[in-house]
Amino acid sequence: MLVGALEADRWAGLVFAGGPDDGIGVRLAFTDPRGRRRERDDWYWMVSRVGPHAPDGSYARVEFDLAAEPSRSSAPSARTLVLEWSRRGDAVALRATVRAPGRLEVIGDAPWGWEGRWVEVAGIGDGEGGAGWRGGLKGGVEIAAAFSEGTDSCRVPGASRGEVARCLDVEEGVEGCVVMVAAWGGEGVGAEAAGLINGAARWIDEARAEWRLRRPRIAGTPPDLAESITDNLMWMVLLQPGTGRLYTPAGRRWIFPKPAADSRPADTPGEGPAPDTDPTIPHPPNPDDWTVFGWDTFFNALLLATVSGDLAWSTLLAGIESRYPNGNVPNWRSRHGGTPDRSQPPIGSFAALKLHGIHPDPASLSGACPGLLEWCDWWVADKDGRPRREGLTPGLLAWGSDTDLVPGPDHVPPWEDGASGHQRAAWESGQDDLPLWDEAEWDPERQVLAISAVDLSSYRALDLECLSRIARILGDEPTARRLERDYRRLVTTMNRVLWSEPAGLYLDELPSGPSTRIAASNFLPLIAGIPSPHRARRMIQTLRDPARFHGDHVIPTIPRDDPAFEDQQYWRGAIWPPMNYLVLQGLRRYGFHDLAHDLAWKGARMFLADRRRTGMCRENFDARTGEGCGQRFQSWAPLLALGALEELGGGGAGTPG
Repeated sequence: MLVGALEADRWAGLVFAGGPDDGIGVRLAFTDPRGRRRERDDWYWMVSRVGPHAPDGSYARVEFDLAAEPSRSSAPSARTLVLEWSRRGDAVALRATVRAPGRLEVIGDAPWGWEGRWVEVAGIGDGEGGAGWRGGLKGGVEIAAAFSEGTDSCRVPGASRGEVARCLDVEEGVEGCVVMVAAWGGEGVGAEAAGLINGAARWIDEARAEWRLRRPRIAGTPPDLAESITDNLMWMVLLQPGTGRLYTPAGRRWIFPKPAADSRPADTPGEGPAPDTDPTIPHPPNPDDWTVFGWDTFFNALLLATVSGDLAWSTLLAGIESRYPNGNVPNWRSRHGGTPDRSQPPIGSFAALKLHGIHPDPASLSGACPGLLEWCDWWVADKDGRPRREGLTPGLLAWGSDTDLVPGPDHVPPWEDGASGHQRAAWESGQDDLPLWDEAEWDPERQVLAISAVDLSSYRALDLECLSRIARILGDEPTARRLERDYRRLVTTMNRVLWSEPAGLYLDELPSGPSTRIAASNFLPLIAGIPSPHRARRMIQTLRDPARFHGDHVIPTIPRDDPAFEDQQYWRGAIWPPMNYLVLQGLRRYGFHDLAHDLAWKGARMFLADRRRTGMCRENFDARTGEGCGQRFQSWAPLLALGALEELGGGGAGTPG
């Protein structure tokens, strides 16, 4: 049985999954004295603290501000609803503590429209423990839930078929508490649940104390450095219905809607919360079952490696398994939709090699390798007589979109309908609105940007190098040698074509000559071992320049003297955790340890300060003030903390160089 907050909008609740499409659920709802009801996606805007979450489910805690409005402008601070749960064997205890007047509902339902249903029964275990619920899974597993005293049966407003609820009314100035125990197995689970309910509160308290003692901590670091990674990432772990695999999306709101062609009526009626004004993060009335994002997934695997090798490998493999039959690991893919026309930065082999160095797992590495090789070959596969993503100079690469594979309007989210090839190529880069793409024209015949891109060519070189090492670990010497030859050819071409001696940097190649604009991604040749030591030192001069990239808040996506820097909009000036993390790896590879140490800890302090102030885990950061921006709970944000954590261990095992 997989147990956890495994459905995206179930921050306040649990899923009990007995198989890929088999299970049952519990969720919370709250109605205040003014009649304002909060549930499902509302909780996203009301989280005041993402607490500890043990990878084995032995203890988890999250806190909410019941007075916060469920909207983008909310700033939760109070801890007026505390939700804790703990698993022991084939039973889970859940406790919800309320410190505000209103009605708390514990609702039994079925996630993702599954068939499982709870049924309220007059007694659990031959009358022991009072009223409770009983349910059955398709696999024949029985599950029963018992409740503490003080709750009453109630009807859920607008309830879907099969939903049941227990309610607790809390008065002003009084703390209310609901405790539930769910047990599963064969005959007798009702009696088991009833027998555990009286000791459930003590069970949860003991689990909290135990996790405090054994949770990951690093001596000599801020006490919340390691937990800022583990807590946020564990609360991002979700379930993929259909496969039964655990994975980590870009964030709990990054689940895209089902395409119109595959839609069916939502299970829960009603208008839902106030709409999100960011069109790229919808609150779909009919969300898909899961959404996997390309490079986000591989960064998330490295973050999860700080607490669980099993979860890290599961997440990494979920990313690889999202690929299409032609080998493309897409920009994003869901159960019913995706982007067959485009990919994202190929960092999967880098993550797999690094993960294998931290949590060696030959079976998982062997399972990942074929998909990674297919993806590697996809970038240069024949397309109308030329490599798919060939740049202006043969051997170099350009971002693009296979226009003939773009799904029709009924199969894409609204914001992708009618998107230009230029925009889709920018999405493939992961740096959606980077000013460097403003200078690159779209080539409709070849379906790529008219550019030889420093960043994609660097990613390609890193991919070839890491894959060659993986092949050698797995004993495939011919493949290792082939990849090494391709790597050396690419390095030679980049040094011949993209290096600019006057600039002291590798610059994008445009039809008119070298680009005049640069970004943090112009330092990516360092992670792939492209420059000579002399050229690497030239590059670092620009990175150290406070008028361009250095400063108290680093590393901005574009230099401070770029005309677009003041935009601080997305990739136009903001600080992004993934780019900072990749540049750090390059600095370490070339031995710039003092600079790496400085940038790593500046990033970590900025991230931790914002997290302590707001309780959030932000998507990106203002390069002028260090304040968090973008989505409030983004899975890759703790890369800023991971960069500092790695400083204590020499950069982490498995890194190239």
